[in-house]
Amino acid sequence: MLKMSSERSKYTNDFVPIKSITNGVIMLDNDEKVTGVKIFPRNIFISDIETQNLIISNLRNVYNLIDYEFWIIVADRPVDITAYLSRLQLLYNSQTNPVKRKLILDDINKANMFTNNNVVDTEFYLLFKERDFDKIQKKIRNLVQAFANAGLNATQTSNDDLRVVLDNFLNGGQTDTFRTVMS
Repeated sequence: MLKMSSERSKYTNDFVPIKSITNGVIMLDNDEKVTGVKIFPRNIFISDIETQNLIISNLRNVYNLIDYEFWIIVADRPVDITAYLSRLQLLYNSQTNPVKRKLILDDINKANMFTNNNVVDTEFYLLFKERDFDKIQKKIRNLVQAFANAGLNATQTSNDDLRVVLDNFLNGGQTDTFRTVMS
């Protein structure tokens, strides 16, 4: 039986116009590129009120300087602390002092609590669309500098960052845990 052209596909990759993700850039089917910067979070609420107001004012200035369409994305990324837990366990096993063992065990239990409660890091992105690679690089340099002037660190998005953003939109923040099955 032939599939009618008016039927919609049930597969995401049939309607998402992405060719690839390369060098921190999403390459679209129409040759446009989506990229941007990852803005590292900063808890301004531990600062005094004057510093908070200054940072907010500086951020307002950053956003008012941008003269092209952009998107602010907030994405949650699962925290993987298995390596940290392994180091704590090794330290616990090698420690003979009962007081230090108790402190290390407390840290292990706290880390396990985070792992069992699906703790996530919240990440912030400013993304934009552009065709020209030179313009992309100029916009990224300007954004990184503008955020630095506002007291925030920012870097160009990585391939992994962009995958996290797409996972959040397309899969409700869930990443697959499927692996190759060998028989």
